[in-house]
Amino acid sequence: MFGAIIGDIVGSVYEWDRIKTKEFPFLTDDCFFTDDTVCTVAVADILLHGLPPAETLQNWCRRYPDCSYGGNFGYWIYADPPEPYHSYGNGAAMRVSPAAFLNRNSTVADALAAADRVTAITHNHPEGMKGARATTHAIYLAFHVESPDNIRRFIASEYGYDLTQTVDDIRRDYGFDESCQGTVPQAITCALESDSFEDAVRNAISLGGDADTLGAIAGAIAEARHGIPETLQAQVETRYLTSAPEMLRILKEMYTLV
Repeated sequence: MFGAIIGDIVGSVYEWDRIKTKEFPFLTDDCFFTDDTVCTVAVADILLHGLPPAETLQNWCRRYPDCSYGGNFGYWIYADPPEPYHSYGNGAAMRVSPAAFLNRNSTVADALAAADRVTAITHNHPEGMKGARATTHAIYLAFHVESPDNIRRFIASEYGYDLTQTVDDIRRDYGFDESCQGTVPQAITCALESDSFEDAVRNAISLGGDADTLGAIAGAIAEARHGIPETLQAQVETRYLTSAPEMLRILKEMYTLV
């Protein structure tokens, strides 16, 4: 989904230069897409075309080798055969948004089954599976116009996440965290406590954590809640994705089908 990709690109320059404010340049010449974008497009390709998940994800990541992949995942990309490695990293959640997007007019069970299919190939730890499912479920509920309070209550009840803190509460003591359990609840809160797509991404970046991944997760949920301004999406396409026409092809195909 474009929401995840925009969140990734905006957060790219703040992953290692972390900030604790919502007042920052939203898109700059220094921004770029990272592994979050590559993996999201790969998941879309898998689900659109019924492709083998592990091999397809490997192929996309090998095509874009210099995108700051995590250590274990970086080894997995070249593994033969590729086996899951019991990860609970937030990579499970940052790439999963197409599972909700492509099943938005189907059942939530279909969306969650799609999430499981693309997650278990690497992040088969219970927390990894849960993080991907919770993200998918939140996006699905947002597409079905559930209120932020209802989404918050349901995700907290179903997945056991503490969603009682506000963005300001989280920001105060939050630091860099690459786990699902330390990223997904915070990103969901950023999306639910927002009044626009851009506001959700600003919330996520302002936590001072794993900025591109927080932005990707919050951005995907925020797209389902608020939509994305056409001018913003067009700017991202022409400014940051012209070097990746095969990514744009998959994204455009995905949006044409729904």
